[in-house]
This record gives sequence, C-alpha cells and structure tokens, in this order.
Amino acid sequence: MIKQSSYTITKAEMANKKWFVVDATDMVVGRLASEVAKILRGKNKPTFTTHNDAGDFVIVVNAEKVRFTGNKWNDKNYFWHTNHIGGIKKRTAKEQLEKHPELIVFEAVKGMLPKNTLGRKQLTKLKVVLGPTHGHDAQKPEALTLNV
Repeated sequence: MIKQSSYTITKAEMANKKWFVVDATDMVVGRLASEVAKILRGKNKPTFTTHNDAGDFVIVVNAEKVRFTGNKWNDKNYFWHTNHIGGIKKRTAKEQLEKHPELIVFEAVKGMLPKNTLGRKQLTKLKVVLGPTHGHDAQKPEALTLNV
C-alpha cells in the first residue's frame, strides 16, 4: 500500500498568484523588507516549495516615508560601480532618500531573496512606487497590513 502525502508539490504554473498593496508609511525598512520577501517567495502559503516561484506580487506604496532605527540615516551606505576604473560610488541613506527613495526598499528586499535565477525572477514581482497611487489597478490588488 502506498502512503499518500497530505500535500502535493506545487508547480510554478499551478500557483495561484495574487496582487497585494503594502503601505510603507512609518515602517522600519528591514522589517518591511523581510515580510515582503516572504510574500514574494511564497513562504506564507502552505504549498511553498523552495525550487518554484509560487509567490505573490507586491506593490509597495509611499516608499519615501519609510524609516530606519538608530543612526542608520547617516551610517548606512549604498554602493554601486560605474564599470569604469576607480568608479565606485556611494551614498548615505539620507542622500539615497533624497535622490532615489524607491531604491531603499528595493535593495532591502533584494538582499533578502535568494542570490540565484529564482531570486531574480521573484524580484520582478516587486513594484515599489512613490506616493499613494500605483498603476496596477487592473490587477485588483488587495490591501495588506503587516504587523511589524
């Protein structure tokens, strides 16, 4: 007699993907990013499998209103390279908030996803926008409140 498992392995095309909207107003960046990364990976679903992309889409609105704890506005640095010799650049978190505030949330979530092709695919389901409006009304996203 074959023992039946109580679950089946979900394939990526069988996954029921939803759209969620998260308001980032006055949320701590790291705590917001860890919850968003769980939703993108699908770890909040009982059908989670590590090798499939079964996560949901997440739209983060009001990305410019996030906050850091401690003295991270002055101590935290964001680095990038221009692909020229000696072309490393850096900005503090305060400077990043002035120039590209959406990258603060984007880079935080990116750092919490797997560093492989699956993680890069899951990152495409993250949409970070400034302000309260987004252009994804046709997908009928649900409002999601995170307890962080």
